Amino acid sequence: MNVALEHEWLSDVGSNTYADQLAVGFRRLRFSAPLEAEYLEFVRNDRFELQRTALVGAIVLWSAFAAVDQLLIHSQERWWMLAVRALVLAFLLVCAFLLVQRKHTHLLNPLSIACISALGVGAAAVIAIAHRVAPHFPYEGLLLVCMAGYFLVGLRLSEALISPLLMLISYLLFELWVGIPTPILLNNLLFLVFGNLIGIVGCYLLEYKSREHFLVSRLMRVLAEHDSLTGLHNRRSFNRQLERLWSLAQRDEVGVAMLICDVDHFKLYNDKYGHQGGDAVLVQIGQLLAGAGRRPLDMSVRLGGEEFAVLLYDISAAEACLRAEQLRAALEQLHIAHAASSTAPVVTLSIGVACVFPSRDGRLAQLYEQADKALYLAKAQGRNRVAGL
Repeated sequence: MNVALEHEWLSDVGSNTYADQLAVGFRRLRFSAPLEAEYLEFVRNDRFELQRTALVGAIVLWSAFAAVDQLLIHSQERWWMLAVRALVLAFLLVCAFLLVQRKHTHLLNPLSIACISALGVGAAAVIAIAHRVAPHFPYEGLLLVCMAGYFLVGLRLSEALISPLLMLISYLLFELWVGIPTPILLNNLLFLVFGNLIGIVGCYLLEYKSREHFLVSRLMRVLAEHDSLTGLHNRRSFNRQLERLWSLAQRDEVGVAMLICDVDHFKLYNDKYGHQGGDAVLVQIGQLLAGAGRRPLDMSVRLGGEEFAVLLYDISAAEACLRAEQLRAALEQLHIAHAASSTAPVVTLSIGVACVFPSRDGRLAQLYEQADKALYLAKAQGRNRVAGL
């Protein structure tokens, strides 16, 4: 299905990293650089338990097949086969020991690739040794190893391709070494190659859906936490961030400031210029406020209607008032005509400012209450101004 048709609903979503990537597609299983790094981190955390469980299963099955070898081969070759099994098993146990502790999560994918590769090369060696005395010794176990790499370990396609390639090369070289008849070798290779092609297609589709799920889930989270019109945070995410900042400020003994901004005479603006014109103004104000935060913990939010707020971390009352005045002046300088306003011929803001030190003042609600009172004071004093408490 065409990507543009499949994600037609994205036309109703504002531009952001996830929506933009969905819109352009990712047929080559690659995102833009920052998003790719975020996806890889997501995959690493999401599939950690899966890959650890798969490793335990591989150890059990590998040990079981070692017992089967002893039942099928009765010549001295079985001891060579057992030696190969033991060597691979020791490697798997070392990897399992490293992955028992979550502190080695950065090694998860390299170790998974190494384990699948060891299983593939080891299985190819075991089969070749067995073919010295039993040309019809089953080789299908190689395909099981490949399928595990494609589907059970949670590797991306680019990673999953490494192990089957090593296994096929090893199998060819080992079989040539033992001198298996050419017709049998070609038949076995053809079976393995076509089996891998099926695995490649399946792994591609799995990774494509995984990437799509990642983008959609992240986009849904953005939409749930942001205002659809302005792109600013909404009240729900604002309340959550406020509680978090309050706890951090208590710990760090720094000030938290809140600026509550209200567009002056906005109802009259809507009456004169229409709701579409009002929405355009809100978008411009949202863009202005989005740049108000200068630290990672700062936040701008649309509380609802024409009311906005800016949350500033580690700031003094004087600095917060200065920041508020800069925002008020910046909007006024945009010269957005407002003929229905009795305050000014352009769109303006009234801003109430409150700054609280949680370690001294104590109550979270106090910050919002003081900022709200300051806003009413700014309105009472004639609007288009900053007032602080």
